[in-house]
Amino acid sequence: MIQAEITDKSSAAYQSIAREALEKYIHGYINKVNVDCVAVITRKLLKENIVRGRGVFCHSIIKAQAASPTFTHVYAAMVAIINSKFPNIGELLLKRLVIQFKRAFGCSDKTVCLSSSHFIAHLVNQMVAHEILALEILTLLIESPTDDNVEVAITFLKECGMKLTEVSLDRVGGIFELLKNILHQGKLDKRVQYMIEVLFQVRRDGFKDHQSIIKSLELVEEYALFTHLLLLEDVTYPKDILNEFKFHDQYETNEEKYKALSKNILGSHASDSDGSFGSGSNSETALSDCDKGKIRLMINTRVVTLLMKRNQI
Repeated sequence: MIQAEITDKSSAAYQSIAREALEKYIHGYINKVNVDCVAVITRKLLKENIVRGRGVFCHSIIKAQAASPTFTHVYAAMVAIINSKFPNIGELLLKRLVIQFKRAFGCSDKTVCLSSSHFIAHLVNQMVAHEILALEILTLLIESPTDDNVEVAITFLKECGMKLTEVSLDRVGGIFELLKNILHQGKLDKRVQYMIEVLFQVRRDGFKDHQSIIKSLELVEEYALFTHLLLLEDVTYPKDILNEFKFHDQYETNEEKYKALSKNILGSHASDSDGSFGSGSNSETALSDCDKGKIRLMINTRVVTLLMKRNQI
């Protein structure tokens, strides 16, 4: 009612109220999402100005995932859809998760390490994040094999081990060799040693109970996937300022532009029940084969160095 009384849509008062309404819509849609309605809810979310509310979206979905980790695969599917339309939003979320993980790792906060790495693992499964990031995280954890670090690494591997085995079998093999060596050293708590043994059994079973993506969450066409390759050391700025209200001189113009863009994105689908999403503009990460090769070589070198230190080769 207050918003309706304000006739000047370019005023700070109107924009502030509109911002609050947008935040409520975003929080509400994220809280409603589940396996059966993720496509429908995401389409409704895309009708709102998700670009203006990208900071709120990232903050809200990270908070929701930490509170309900069993829904992580659903949240990752939602992010994959939005990332296929707005890669900058997927990149912002991924950067915030990486920074959160690095901070938690630095202060030995296992709970936050588990939740953030869990989310990253499913973004790797959805091909929002490149597997190189997953291998970097695993290498970092195993370089300092404490009980907590190894437990986080095991949990992480269970979540995205199937995907990593598909796309990077040799490097995953190197990670398991490191875990085998840690197990043989017998320095960890018996509970963690048992977790390693269970992980090896999970691997022998082909991760059958830890599918990378369940069929109902394969919602983005392969040609529309956009994969971000971020390295741990390169991510330093979470852009938290995007969470706050900011006055815009061109507010009405930007809103009209987003409405047209949203209509263009959603207009190609017959109804809200449509379960697949595509994109004509973004199909793959913009890295040359040479760049990918250099990064893979870097990961290989780090894993081999660790193996040599532990007299495995």
